[in-house]
Amino acid sequence: MSDTDKVTACALVIGNEVLSGRTRDENLHWIANRCTEIGIRLAEARILPDVEEVIVQALNDCRGKYHYVFTTGGIGPTHDDITAACVARAFGVKIERRKEAVKLLETFIKKENLNEARLKMAEMPVGAELVYNPVSRAPGFRMENVYVMAGVPSIMRAMFNGFAGSLLSGKRVLSQSVACYLPEGAVAKGLEAIQDRHLNVDVGSYPFMRSGNFGCTLVSRGIDQDELDQVVMEIKTMIIELGSEPIDQDLVTPEDEKNPDDY
Repeated sequence: MSDTDKVTACALVIGNEVLSGRTRDENLHWIANRCTEIGIRLAEARILPDVEEVIVQALNDCRGKYHYVFTTGGIGPTHDDITAACVARAFGVKIERRKEAVKLLETFIKKENLNEARLKMAEMPVGAELVYNPVSRAPGFRMENVYVMAGVPSIMRAMFNGFAGSLLSGKRVLSQSVACYLPEGAVAKGLEAIQDRHLNVDVGSYPFMRSGNFGCTLVSRGIDQDELDQVVMEIKTMIIELGSEPIDQDLVTPEDEKNPDDY
């Protein structure tokens, strides 16, 4: 695959604790940014409960649709850590305790403390390739195009960075932003026309409020710099024609972008 091809991925965040609100997910945002850096488009993301049928269905839906599937969570020592078993079922193989994974655990956990619960972290589908974990040694694994990682953010990041160099990469997606003090409703028609003229560029609108004034940030994303520059020029022209002025995106802080209701 050449670097001009589009490489896509899906992220599956697994865990009841995320859906309940007990745990704030930090992984999805990081994976999305990291994929963008290396030229992979994160095309879909799902947050899944610890339910076998749901996880297996999502794996089978996504692994045939995208180049890569990245999962986080569900590979610990407790009863609700079922990701490995679900991946095995999705691929139609058995699950096994891997000797090399046990040896990795023994470098971090004393043998007398390596009980059956902890040894569960050495179990993975037959045929899986271990994904190294430099933080706590308990490995993740890869099954074809499915990469299974821990849910703990520091461990997940270390795992991902360990295999990132082996991933296919397409052209990096470039991004440019233009902000204006116009509500989304005022720019919607013109923005749609620009999008229709440039189907290879993704154009989005994100509202903000600053000092009582409503505005929106118009973000354009694409792989061709010349076309991206053209889109940005057309957006600036549209803003001026609507009686406003393009403003420096740096003047809009993250605190401003609270997605207020459009007026």
